[in-house]
Amino acid sequence: MTEQKAQKVKIPIFDRIFPPRVMRVGERSVKKPRSRTPLIMVVLIAAVWASVMATGFDLAIIVRRGHQFTVILAKIFNPDWAYMSKVIPPLLDTIKMSVMGSIIGSTLALPFAVMSSSNINKSAVMVAAFRIVLNIVRTLPTLVIASICALIFGLGTFAGTVAITIFTFGIVAKMLYESIETIDMGAFEAMEALGANKFEAFWSACFPQILPTYLSYCLYSFEINIRAASILGYVGAGGLGILINERIGWRDYEGLGTVLLTLFLAVLVIENASRYLRRKLS
Repeated sequence: MTEQKAQKVKIPIFDRIFPPRVMRVGERSVKKPRSRTPLIMVVLIAAVWASVMATGFDLAIIVRRGHQFTVILAKIFNPDWAYMSKVIPPLLDTIKMSVMGSIIGSTLALPFAVMSSSNINKSAVMVAAFRIVLNIVRTLPTLVIASICALIFGLGTFAGTVAITIFTFGIVAKMLYESIETIDMGAFEAMEALGANKFEAFWSACFPQILPTYLSYCLYSFEINIRAASILGYVGAGGLGILINERIGWRDYEGLGTVLLTLFLAVLVIENASRYLRRKLS
């Protein structure tokens, strides 16, 4: 039996190529595995070299042009306050897009997350279909979604709101169905046994358990959307991205500094408020 067990033990490929060293400790022979560090270093160096060749990375350019980075930063950190009046309306558009997109996307995510939960939805085919849809939505970057929405709905904040809605829907639904699958199902099963349908059982037994987590996910997605919405203007979806793209195009780094500083303050206030609320919910 001992020999059969020994034969069933799988020997790692590394140990087959580089057998362990046999050392004598008193009257016993001990096998000391060889260090994998040299192999890891060789693989890492090869990966870095391949990345350098593929990207055309040139350290000489960084050394020669690196000082321009500090020149641009100096201009950005010297904002043009006269430009502030032009920043406020797009900033408000960005916040409105984030609020509307987060609310609509989070609302749509709730029933979709329920149908994607294997402990609520017993149909394996339906669960797999809903999860495939979620994976497709989450795979598409926000800018790609915004580009498609801008082509369909035209340029402006409406396209940005739709893009944020789709992005929020994918994120919240994915995190929520994973949370639903970890809740206590005892009360749900008891209500079903008493004659309640799945909706009634879920609403009474499961929803109170996931409500704090659900609201926390909604606030977290809102934090992300504030930052994401600020760059949607690059593809014509409204918001601060239009000003950022415009100021960079005109090399107006002082005006760009005003836009970035305003965005930073708005994100800082919203993130701290959201973090406070999420801490209370938890």
